[in-house]
Amino acid sequence: MEFRYLGRSGLKVSEIAYGNWLTHGSQVEEDAARACVRAALDEGITTFDTADVYAGTRAEEVLGRALKGQRREGLEIFTKVFWPTGPGMNDRGLSRKHIVESINGSLRRLETDYIDLYQAHRFDHETPLEETMRAFDDLVRQGKVLYVGVSEWRAEQIEQALRIADEMGFDRIISNQPQYSMLWRVIEGEIVPLCEREGVGQIVWSPIGQGVLTGKYKPGRPLPAGSRATDDKGGADMIKRYMSDDLLARVQELRPIADDLGLSMAQLAIAWTLQNPNVASAIVGASRPEQVADNARAAGVKLDDGVLKRIDDVLDPVVIRDPAKTGSPPRRP
Repeated sequence: MEFRYLGRSGLKVSEIAYGNWLTHGSQVEEDAARACVRAALDEGITTFDTADVYAGTRAEEVLGRALKGQRREGLEIFTKVFWPTGPGMNDRGLSRKHIVESINGSLRRLETDYIDLYQAHRFDHETPLEETMRAFDDLVRQGKVLYVGVSEWRAEQIEQALRIADEMGFDRIISNQPQYSMLWRVIEGEIVPLCEREGVGQIVWSPIGQGVLTGKYKPGRPLPAGSRATDDKGGADMIKRYMSDDLLARVQELRPIADDLGLSMAQLAIAWTLQNPNVASAIVGASRPEQVADNARAAGVKLDDGVLKRIDDVLDPVVIRDPAKTGSPPRRP
């Protein structure tokens, strides 16, 4: 396993992080989830990402139990706050009330005294950003959180948060967690240039395009049984944008490139994201331990300019680059 600094901070993270969105507490049984976490640890992965909303808070509980007994100082545990975790009007968003209550819940479920990186899961248009940033800073000063980041924020929102932190003397955000893959490159135009300038690192999710970049989905062929595209708990909704025959046919053209390099399709896709110097870590998920082992071997892989051009030549017509497609919800009218 290779390690990188997260943004301009002193925190080192494993190039491959293990995430449990759509798996722990949902798609796979707890025994399988624990086996995947064990496989991650065996591969040298030290960075684990989750969120309070995943599987209705169950994902944090499963991860907490799976990591129990590990040396806490040797792990980087990340979680997030924003989405609803209860029925009340204050059980969502980035108000001081919800942030404070959410961190206490996450600490309890993860069975830890502190979170290494606490992330605002989306931007909250209805709460003053100063309130959010002060609440995060208070958690840092209390020792419940070591670093603060965001997920799926637009460039102008990240810039505003950095300005407020500087003006009010708060700890700066050190990371953004966006979707990023060969197929989904919306961060490259605005977010990456800003973050490179300001010392904010990317922890990217879905580096294998919800599984499409593994090549297991074939144009004109039935969907593999048990795959994410057949999952009615959220996976199918996320992957449907990639299921056109043209896109799937182009993905199949990547196979010779991976074969030439001695890589699996998944390894090629994950390694591609790590060629971006602003990316500190790529999050992988898994339902079986062997998937973790395969994905982890993308760490340290270097792709030369010729390989990157071959990939672009194949995928360019289907790549999504529009910065407006960043995942933060729009302001409500």
